[in-house]
Amino acid sequence: MLAPDARPAGGAIPGLAVRVTVAVVLLLVLIAAAALAAAGGVFDSGRGNRSSGGNGSATSLATVQRRTLSQTTQFNGTLGYAGSYTVLSPARGTVTWLPKAGHVVLQGQVLYRVDEAPVVLLYGATPAYRALAEGATGADVAQLNHDLVRLRYLDRSEVDSTWDEFNWATTAGVERLQKHLGVDQSGTLSLGQVVFLPTAARVTTLRAGLGAPASGPVLQTSSTARTVSVALDPDLQSEVTAGDGVTITLPDGTTTRGRVTSVGTVATVSSNNSGGSDTGPTVPVQIRPTNPKAIGGLDQALVEVAITDHTVHDVLAVPVSALLARAGGGYSVEAIARDGTHHLVRVHLGLFDDAVGMVQVSGSGLAVGQRVVVPGE
Repeated sequence: MLAPDARPAGGAIPGLAVRVTVAVVLLLVLIAAAALAAAGGVFDSGRGNRSSGGNGSATSLATVQRRTLSQTTQFNGTLGYAGSYTVLSPARGTVTWLPKAGHVVLQGQVLYRVDEAPVVLLYGATPAYRALAEGATGADVAQLNHDLVRLRYLDRSEVDSTWDEFNWATTAGVERLQKHLGVDQSGTLSLGQVVFLPTAARVTTLRAGLGAPASGPVLQTSSTARTVSVALDPDLQSEVTAGDGVTITLPDGTTTRGRVTSVGTVATVSSNNSGGSDTGPTVPVQIRPTNPKAIGGLDQALVEVAITDHTVHDVLAVPVSALLARAGGGYSVEAIARDGTHHLVRVHLGLFDDAVGMVQVSGSGLAVGQRVVVPGE
């Protein structure tokens, strides 16, 4: 018989060994139960809008939508003014007045002065190349008659059937223009008295100085239309076409809409002003802002341009984050059936809309309003 303080061989205590064994078994049971509960959080009825996946990460539910998606490409652009026109003077004499750079000259206003005589801006695509008097005909006469009508120096009914003829009515209209300008009312226009440009002239550069001979370049001008210029990599030329919608992000972070007006067909190489090295060939793209007032007075400011080069309408779409890569290639989404069960649906991808984080999908077993699992916040 053992004494009360005696120990079995090896120092083991039978009661302690039993308690340790029971504790280990209980711990294993608890771990298994926790694992089953975690798995059930993803694959149970899914009645809630948030759950926790088997890896402990939170998930949310999104709805399959039918909507319009657009694909955009980001480019850098420069704000400016459309068009560039060199004003050449054929007149002899001395330049006695010039507008300041940035000044805008409208139809019928004085563009510059030679020997104190005004040289007037009129609108037209055909440049002034001859003196105009009664009996002359041609495209330059037609645009003169249109200008006189717009300036209300001539009634439309007097030239409506003879736009390209310098008739008695044209003579009267020219006399009224000359009276307004305070010059001799001869009813004729000598070469150098008017300048034809396609639009209002915004003076960008003075090519001649006061006191300089009037013959030759006098001014460099642009139109007043706002534009954004993009130097496009030739490899991306096929992705941009005239008429594409764009979003312009201004330096202060605000955005405004616009549309591509032209895409160049020939790549050119421009020089780096600082180092003299070329920057590689580019294709010029011109964009017209939809709301020029949103641009304000910014000129030569750098902007970001997102060009919408492809749009699809009335397609099924899900959040990009709902896509699950398949081991054998392709993608699936984790969909929730009406009874709350979860199952994978294989999908084919279409257009990605980065602006809204959605992707076009198609696949058997996917319908509008169906819920899919996405990573939670």
